[in-house]
Amino acid sequence: MRLRSLQIILWVAATAAVVAFAAVRLWPATEDSAAAASAFTPTFALADGEGRIRTTDEFRGKFLLVFFGFTSCPDVCPTTLSEVAQVMDDLGSDAGSVQPIFISIDPERDRRLGLSDYTKAFHPAIIGLAGSEAETQVAAASFKIFYEREDDTSSPDGYTMAHSPGLYLIGPDGA
Repeated sequence: MRLRSLQIILWVAATAAVVAFAAVRLWPATEDSAAAASAFTPTFALADGEGRIRTTDEFRGKFLLVFFGFTSCPDVCPTTLSEVAQVMDDLGSDAGSVQPIFISIDPERDRRLGLSDYTKAFHPAIIGLAGSEAETQVAAASFKIFYEREDDTSSPDGYTMAHSPGLYLIGPDGA
């Protein structure tokens, strides 16, 4: 009797899951959801460590794993870049289809400290990018990233950066 009850419960749960999946997949998209999806168009045009301008269009056909941060970050940035490095190692031969990108939100200080050396210390595939303040703002806005400079007397330069900690996965089609 107990086995039969368990079978019935599992069949009901499986049926509910199939119905829920079908409803989500087949439900027509509303104008609001379509507008929200099309509103997210992440773009950047920023220089790498050699001064070469790199753009989102250059990486079409690959997955982009994008993180905004700064080299003097004491916790979130190095932890996230370590996780990105682990993902790249775990991907093995599939790692070539993914391009990790680190975009500096503190370009003046990060260029001085060696952005490329910083990213390569985590994984050789990570490309560090930096631009002017205006270029950084454009890139951050397209990814809907928050960042701002904050006074910090304990920092050697007298400031730190507050920022969104998100990691973005962009598909090969750029969305």
